[in-house]
Amino acid sequence: MSERFNELERFINAEMRMSHVYQPAMLLTLMLRGGTASKTEIAKALLAYDKSQIEYYEDIVAKMPGRVLTNNRGITERVGQDYNLKGFDQLSHDEVELLKVSCSTRIEEFIDQRGDRPWHHRRRSADPVSGTVRYEVLKNAKHRCELCGTSADVKAIEVDHIKPRIRGGSNDISNLQALCYSCNAMKRDRDDTDFRNVEATYKYRDTNCAYCEVHESLIKSQNNLCFSVQDNDPQTRTHTLVIPRRHTSSYFDLYRPEINALNSLMSDASERVSNKFDIHVSSESTSEPSTSHCYVRLIPRQI
Repeated sequence: MSERFNELERFINAEMRMSHVYQPAMLLTLMLRGGTASKTEIAKALLAYDKSQIEYYEDIVAKMPGRVLTNNRGITERVGQDYNLKGFDQLSHDEVELLKVSCSTRIEEFIDQRGDRPWHHRRRSADPVSGTVRYEVLKNAKHRCELCGTSADVKAIEVDHIKPRIRGGSNDISNLQALCYSCNAMKRDRDDTDFRNVEATYKYRDTNCAYCEVHESLIKSQNNLCFSVQDNDPQTRTHTLVIPRRHTSSYFDLYRPEINALNSLMSDASERVSNKFDIHVSSESTSEPSTSHCYVRLIPRQI
């Protein structure tokens, strides 16, 4: 083995300190291309490992070209996770090649006319945010989307500019929030809504409300955002209340993660009891109207 091989092997296997896949991916690209690659070629190779970008464009495919070509025009069809070009088996090889040229020509014409403007919003928003600041934003959000509550384990979480860069927003941490790639894509550069206080509101409790502080021994089942207890004056033996932990007087004030959490506990209750439920959404109030607390009442039907 050559001295250079031994040096590179030692570096790759023993000396390389990795915080990401970037170093070995760049070296692999250089070797696959005969020892030389452009910055663009290396960037494309890194992109192949970025799952969040793949997920972002999977969402684009479903909502834009996939929807138009399949639902609106009937050019394609969806089978499971795949898209089929209808009638492809009726085309000759030469016809396919001509259609490829037509598609490439339309792309080139679009780029000639529009340049990089269609991707300008992504380029502006990609202006580097320091790793230290990015870490603080994600840490403060508990690695959850500050709009929908999705965990980073489920969807990639991105650092979003509340006031978009294209509208003069800065990289200061006061202008940053954590959003999953779906919420960030839907928000785009049109909205400057600040979602950072959403996480804090989940913790709100009213000291005058009996449902905000329920003794652990009374709780039948629970998750992070809600819990269930047996009704104090049950109409049936398994009469159950499912209660959001956050103090809010109306079901319509609940956030989507809270509604999902309520549905999860109701589903669990349904599995434990064979007969069907009547469901009532209510709010309980003490002496002050402000202390009303939303809950869902599950009353099993008598057989």
